[in-house]
Amino acid sequence: MKIRYIYLLISAAILSTAVSCKKSLDESNVNPNASETAQPDYLLTGAIKATADTYWGTNNNLGSGLLFVQHVAKIQYTDPDRYIFTNASFNELWSVGYAKGVVNLNQIIKLADASSNPNYKGVALVLRSWIFSMLTDAYGDIPYTQAGSIDEYLLPKYDNQRDVYLGLLADLKTAQDALNPSGKAIAGDVIYANSITSWKKFANSLRLRIALRIADREPELARQTIAAIATEGIGYISANSETAQLAYKASPNQNPISNLFDTRPDEYRVSKTLIDQLTALNDPRLAIYAQKAVSTQTYIGAANGLSANLPGKDQVSKLGTYFIAPTAPAVIISYAEVLFDRAEAAARGFTSENASTLHNQAIEASLTQYGVSTADITTYKASTAVQFNAANYKKSIGDQKWIALYGQGLEAFTEWRRLDYPQLTPAVAGALNGQIPVRFIYPGTEQSLNPDGYKAAVAHQGTDALTTKLWFDVN
Repeated sequence: MKIRYIYLLISAAILSTAVSCKKSLDESNVNPNASETAQPDYLLTGAIKATADTYWGTNNNLGSGLLFVQHVAKIQYTDPDRYIFTNASFNELWSVGYAKGVVNLNQIIKLADASSNPNYKGVALVLRSWIFSMLTDAYGDIPYTQAGSIDEYLLPKYDNQRDVYLGLLADLKTAQDALNPSGKAIAGDVIYANSITSWKKFANSLRLRIALRIADREPELARQTIAAIATEGIGYISANSETAQLAYKASPNQNPISNLFDTRPDEYRVSKTLIDQLTALNDPRLAIYAQKAVSTQTYIGAANGLSANLPGKDQVSKLGTYFIAPTAPAVIISYAEVLFDRAEAAARGFTSENASTLHNQAIEASLTQYGVSTADITTYKASTAVQFNAANYKKSIGDQKWIALYGQGLEAFTEWRRLDYPQLTPAVAGALNGQIPVRFIYPGTEQSLNPDGYKAAVAHQGTDALTTKLWFDVN
């Protein structure tokens, strides 16, 4: 009995020591100088920067979107320019969009509700809607209603593209109602320096963009959305100074395209398709979009999709110095794009505005955005080749919008698919039997991590291939 009693005392002492050690370890591993509560301003800055870097960087911009719409071409490692990709090629937009974008913005929304600050919620909803719109524009059906809440939905379902777009329009209306310039202040906004009025215009401009995404499938819903925006009276982005963009700083916070060209200056050149079009139009943006080829001191573009007989780096034009500068902004929605969208809405009969006038204003806004002189703007707008054609508004808007969206690979890729202009010739040695990609393929990780969701999306949408058209892409 004595031995057993001693054993029990020793066991109790050991247990007490273990508990004390655990408590001690818990306390000793708490950083007294760090907050254990996420701060909405830090989350906001981080979500904006991570998303803008991905949107404006290599994989989703230079290495895919800008190649597909033939704004740029590759003169080294040309597989992407010939549409040769693997199921790991399109991971970044997905992984960053969800893990660093949607997750953080969902957390901001929770914090905003807890602290009764609807302006944080409104801003987060606008940004989250932009991210979701990029994801569905690129892939089609995506996790939306169950996305970014891993504690509730470890394997989120995929929502069909139509439902995603309609959900985003509802989210943006909620954001518009929540945003109040007279309400609580926010911090951490590196797009509009915490101006809630600017965010309200951004929200409406994104609503207009998405309304036109569904216009060929759901014209009445598109019309109703645009009419509701007009009734609310807030308006859209209405000057170049109001363009939604992230202005980069010097290294290490420079523009990601600038960062790439610092280390790998000879992979990309301006596409022959774009330079030929700008030359034919005598477009003053040519000298801004491209540099003269070193060997000839003329503007010469590189053909897309060459597998052999590639031009030397000095024989074709580099991207213009504006776009490879460290401080070049990542444009999300420009004033010019909003004017083109308003022109299209008018041309479709959704509004009573003058489509031709808005089209001319859009062209002028794009030229002004890059500092083109008033005289050159007047001359360019007077050219017969750029006049608005009401009988084929998709061509007039599509051709000029394609030029104006230079550098915005994802948006240019979506608008080219939606408007079907300009009419592009597939890459010379393209691997898709004379077709140009019309979507991103899903990341390969989805097949193993979320197989049920992935299979359901493929069954609904079609083969997980670059050539499978998405719901919004009617023609």
